[in-house]
Amino acid sequence: NSYTMDLTINLKSLEFENGLGEYEREFTYLRSRSADLTVCGCGHAVFLCQMASLLREKVKGISNKSHLQGLNVGILGGGNIGKQLTMVLLGVPGFRPCNISISTKRPETLSKTGVQCYYDNGKLAAWADVLFLCILPSHLPHVCAELRSHLPAHCLVYTFTSAVPLHRLTLLLGHSFVLKPQYEFVAGNSVQMWLQHNQVAKSLKDKEVVTATSGSVSWDQWWVCALLYGLLNICTAEGLGSSQALQLLNEIFQTNLSTGTFICQSFVNSSCASTLTNSEEPFPWIHLVDAQTKQTPLSSYLSGHKALQKCISALYSKTFSGLSDRKCEMKE
Repeated sequence: NSYTMDLTINLKSLEFENGLGEYEREFTYLRSRSADLTVCGCGHAVFLCQMASLLREKVKGISNKSHLQGLNVGILGGGNIGKQLTMVLLGVPGFRPCNISISTKRPETLSKTGVQCYYDNGKLAAWADVLFLCILPSHLPHVCAELRSHLPAHCLVYTFTSAVPLHRLTLLLGHSFVLKPQYEFVAGNSVQMWLQHNQVAKSLKDKEVVTATSGSVSWDQWWVCALLYGLLNICTAEGLGSSQALQLLNEIFQTNLSTGTFICQSFVNSSCASTLTNSEEPFPWIHLVDAQTKQTPLSSYLSGHKALQKCISALYSKTFSGLSDRKCEMKE
């Protein structure tokens, strides 16, 4: 094997900061923050997909619904975020190109990955179980107008567009099953850590980065609650009774008596839980906007169970332990 040496390493004249003046240098931290947001956003999105996929497989087993297919993941937008998310998903064991479809104005840029690419936002929305909006804020009103009449009630919409408030987004979509992460930067984060990898998939193979994505930007309690309520809604959409839904969630998150387990009162108040005396009765549909903006039984429950929080974080880290090197390479 031939060895290639990069002669440009450590050459100050070729570094990004070399051509910057004193004023511009004050804003170089934004590069790190941008990378930080991209890596964390993709990492959390992939965790959601992994949990929803595991849940779907368990629903298939417990309810004998052999007709259930794998989780359909739709990605709307083929820019940087859309591409990076696609490549990370393809590196997760169990996810195949047939599980992913992308709607983009330039389908040829991602067709070599093996996923189905086309430009039809309505078609994508009607097909997807989880739909990621990877678009610019300026495109959102037009895209939402295209999606309104095509989104099935069970489709979980996950947006990377941070500039539009959650309530505004649900109004534009005419759809309330929406998850929108909120990030806050923590002072003292390593700038270089976020910039040392040129692809998100490679970053998420770095244990230090994975650990940071679960806490340094912030492992937001509201987001975790919305994720869990979203999974509960998936059980409700499949017609599972409350006892079956709790059983599957406890299995997925590997809870036990020492960590605390999910019970009816973990998700709903006592008066509502008392109506679920019949284990075949499903949970009510949870409004995710409320789950992300108000105190809920689940947010209180998680706050009082630190061991359960650690259990969820451990499962998050495990999600990226088997990322494939081969699939993580971006194809041009």
